[in-house]
Amino acid sequence: MANPAGESESGSIRLDFDRHLMVQFRGSVVTSDAGLLAYRELDDALGLTAMASETLADARTGKNGRHALAGLFRQSVFGRLAGYEDVNDAERLRHDPAMRWIVGGKAAQGHAASPSQMGRFETQWLAAPANLSALSDLSGQWIDIVHGHRPPKGIVLDMDSSVSPTHGEQEMSVWNGHYQCTCYHPLFVFNQFGDLERCVLRPGNVHSADGWEGVLKPVIVRYQGKVLRIYFRADAAFAMPGVYECLEAERVKYAIRLPANQVLQNRIAHLLKRPVGRPPNEVRRYYANFTYKAASWTKPRRVVAKVEWHPGELIPRVGFIVTNMSRPAERVVAFYNKRGTCEQWIKEGKGAIHWTRLSCRTFAANAVRLQLHALAYNLGNFLRTLATPEPIKNWSLTSLKEKLIKIGAKVVSHGRYVAFQMAEVAIPRQMFQEILRLIAELRPQPPPAPA
Repeated sequence: MANPAGESESGSIRLDFDRHLMVQFRGSVVTSDAGLLAYRELDDALGLTAMASETLADARTGKNGRHALAGLFRQSVFGRLAGYEDVNDAERLRHDPAMRWIVGGKAAQGHAASPSQMGRFETQWLAAPANLSALSDLSGQWIDIVHGHRPPKGIVLDMDSSVSPTHGEQEMSVWNGHYQCTCYHPLFVFNQFGDLERCVLRPGNVHSADGWEGVLKPVIVRYQGKVLRIYFRADAAFAMPGVYECLEAERVKYAIRLPANQVLQNRIAHLLKRPVGRPPNEVRRYYANFTYKAASWTKPRRVVAKVEWHPGELIPRVGFIVTNMSRPAERVVAFYNKRGTCEQWIKEGKGAIHWTRLSCRTFAANAVRLQLHALAYNLGNFLRTLATPEPIKNWSLTSLKEKLIKIGAKVVSHGRYVAFQMAEVAIPRQMFQEILRLIAELRPQPPPAPA
């Protein structure tokens, strides 16, 4: 962008296929991300950035800072929400009118933070141990605010790991034999609404469940006494005695996939014999319950088995789940199978927010980037679950980014106000107005006037 502040010095560009057409570049009065204003409205209604600015410590000691910490924080989070995952993108975004008004303060009439300012903010100030710890807690604090508007009776927690490939000399980036790449190996905990409760960045060669207690325990403690029941689901990587004992001590109901072994297979041997008669054209499912105690366990636990016979397959598909739930076996399996939505949310984070983009040199700076991506993801999910009209209720974060955030607009300044003249393509005026109405209902109601 050679002349981001306005029209280029060479003037208009004419197109040869039709000389009546001209192309003009007016970077400071046109934006492609006008839909971010709806997310800024949600941020203001819930007080999310205000909470962050009170939580994070400003490392600057001078008095001539152009941008407040809250503005720098908004530029980091909202930029990622719009798909600008790199600090270098600030070179263009600092002139974008939507981003300038989102940052607020002096940026509204001037420009937002530069790449060097954003680099210092993310890799130095936020990478300080106190701020990194505060960032890790911030997602849960935001979720608590949201739950104040939709109090849940119970919480379902899904834990899973993922891979973030690396392509340089990033600190603690290690080869992972399972994923067949050099990477980081982050760990995530989601709730049933798709909110990212907590995450942590880990070296690439650790076990999938490494550090699970430091991620899961703070989430459970936060919900103790606030909800009637807490549930937990995870795959076979988390089938460890320490996990069971922790969940049982905290009175958390769990369903965790159990790796198969010969002892478990022998307990359901009667279900592994091929059914007599002509093979059916539909899937046949059988369930079993039994008590099992592995050598490393301190006590026996309930195991649910599912056996599926599929048409055209000679060997059945078998799965085992260890649980402390008392519901029937079929319902336990159905409950566990919903864990797949957690994998879908991880894919959304990768596709819409690009949280695998961890390209800083130091591990602490990449840990900060992951937390900022997590906050951007949660902000996007809050709008999806709290303030989307019925026609777009089931849109993915990627669809919302491409159709709601990426609305083109021309900015017209008047004496008393600034107008964003937005294009009506995927999101018409009535739908955008409905989004703002739903957000307005989230604002604290003023106290009634005295009689």
